[in-house]
Amino acid sequence: MNRLTIDVRPGDYALAKLPPGSPLPSLSTSDGLVSVTSTPDEVSVVSLTDIAPAGAKVDQGWRLLTVRGPLEFTLTGIMASLAGSLAAAGVPLYAMSTFDTDHILVKATDLDRAVVALREAGHEVHA
Repeated sequence: MNRLTIDVRPGDYALAKLPPGSPLPSLSTSDGLVSVTSTPDEVSVVSLTDIAPAGAKVDQGWRLLTVRGPLEFTLTGIMASLAGSLAAAGVPLYAMSTFDTDHILVKATDLDRAVVALREAGHEVHA
C-alpha cells in the first residue's frame, strides 16, 4: 500500500438514523461533509453535529479523517489499510467513500490514538 495523505477535518460529527422511508433531509454542506444513505431498513445521515436532523437517533462525538484524493477506482486496499491499522490499535471506525476519496470517522476520544496508528503504518496525517 502506498503512503496515503490523510487530513483530520475540523468540527464534531454525528451519525444519525431516521426510520425507513423518511424523507431525505436537506442539510447545508457548506461547512463540512454531509452524507445521506437510504436503505429499505433506515436512512443514515453523517453530518456536523449542529446540523444533525431533528427527531433522529443520534450518536455524537465523531471526528472526520479524509484521504486526499481524488483516488482512482482501480486502486485497491486503501480502506483495508486504514481499517487494519486502526483495528490493530483498538480504534473503532465508521467508514464511507465518495466518488473522489475515502473517509473514516473515529470517536473524538480515540482521535489521538488513530493519528498515531495511521502514522505508524506509514501514512502522512495532518491534524
